[in-house]
Amino acid sequence: MASRHEEVGLSNDDLLKMYETMLTARRVDERMWLLNRAGKIPFVISCQGQEAAQVGAAYALDNTKDYIAPYYRDLGVVLHFGMTPKELMLSAFAKAEDPNSGGRQMPGHFGQKKNRILTGSSPVTTQLPHAVGVALAGKMKKKDFITFTTLGEGSSNQGDFHEGLNFAGVHKLPVITMVENNKYAISVPYDRQVASKNVSDRAAGYGMPGVTIDGNDPIEVYKHVKEAADRARRGEGPSLIETVSERMTAHSSDDDHRQYRSADELAAQKEKDPILLFGAYLKENGIMDDALEADVNKRIMAIVNEATDYAENAPYAEPEHAMKYVYAEQGGNE
Repeated sequence: MASRHEEVGLSNDDLLKMYETMLTARRVDERMWLLNRAGKIPFVISCQGQEAAQVGAAYALDNTKDYIAPYYRDLGVVLHFGMTPKELMLSAFAKAEDPNSGGRQMPGHFGQKKNRILTGSSPVTTQLPHAVGVALAGKMKKKDFITFTTLGEGSSNQGDFHEGLNFAGVHKLPVITMVENNKYAISVPYDRQVASKNVSDRAAGYGMPGVTIDGNDPIEVYKHVKEAADRARRGEGPSLIETVSERMTAHSSDDDHRQYRSADELAAQKEKDPILLFGAYLKENGIMDDALEADVNKRIMAIVNEATDYAENAPYAEPEHAMKYVYAEQGGNE
């Protein structure tokens, strides 16, 4: 009898690569929190608890041609699409070499042209119409790519969400929207944000399929995003996917979630840690043992240490460049 991952076309090697990307996202994130608490970087907005949804989804896409418009927690997505721990750390330290903005933006505002990561903005959900627009351009030019965008469930109440999905549905565009439901919009719980049982219930109103799935299971996420990607490539239009997982940290480094979450709730979250759950699946299926797990972690920590040291010692942008790329420069083509 085939294992769950074999049934959806994933090999043992695929799973190990997914686990490594998930663990890299976690270790980079954990290091950023330490740096923040040490006063070395100003801000962290975390992916912890959502790595399975992010990496499972990203792995179902073609990271050599598809376009992504990620939201601020998506370390797992951007890592799979080619952004490196060193580049993420350069962003956290706001250094000149930061590929997202040259040190101009907060961390989590991803953007990298060479890897087709659409530049994100600070207002939430603005990335969704951008992804829909790129999908429209691809369809008009008969290009062979789809777009993928993510957001939190709180963002699904913004106008951009409804306008973007409506447009995508009307024009049958090749775009996948994934709502990473971590149950809180900063301090507001889900039942105070959305009246319907699931965010995915809204899909019917836009003429597209919608599904709510376990965001702690990267194999399940891979399966549904792959199905949506195949639909989009066949010209059958957009999909809405909702992954339900845990936000294992405060909303950001400027938030204290102990003010609105009980100690029991926070303790219970640890049993749903996707890193531990996926690691257990790999061991149960003979894909990873304790020795390999330790080796992978050691290798990742070496990369994170090197990335941290490099970024901390890298130069800041020149002060006189603060207004560069804001206004057109006379006499130049920059």
